[in-house]
Amino acid sequence: MTTRSRATVLADSVRAAEAALGRVDPESPGAALPLLREAQEHVIRAVDEAMAAAVTTEGATIRAAGHLAGLTENAVGPRLARTRLLAAYQSDTGRVTASGVERARYDLEEGRHRTPDDEPEPMRFRARRST
Repeated sequence: MTTRSRATVLADSVRAAEAALGRVDPESPGAALPLLREAQEHVIRAVDEAMAAAVTTEGATIRAAGHLAGLTENAVGPRLARTRLLAAYQSDTGRVTASGVERARYDLEEGRHRTPDDEPEPMRFRARRST
């Protein structure tokens, strides 16, 4: 994943939030609620993607990224696991830990960063033939 594609995910989320907010009519609060919720979801995704970029490319710690986003350290790991940049590095508990971040940084430096699309299919049971 290139720096450009990482920035695109963040930029797309920001643009989508702006578009939703641009359609809000403050004179009609009931009609504004779904658009505000849509904007909120895009902002949350933008925050998560920005935290993922900060910990992998800027060297921030999980704690520091959470602090900058106004979150506790414990809240950051699951949110990082939802990002395009770090989803493939989550633990069995559905969190990205410091070791997952370190592995992602190493893979980025080596040019072999994984994305969720790169994950191999899970192994499936196949019965042996009984003949």
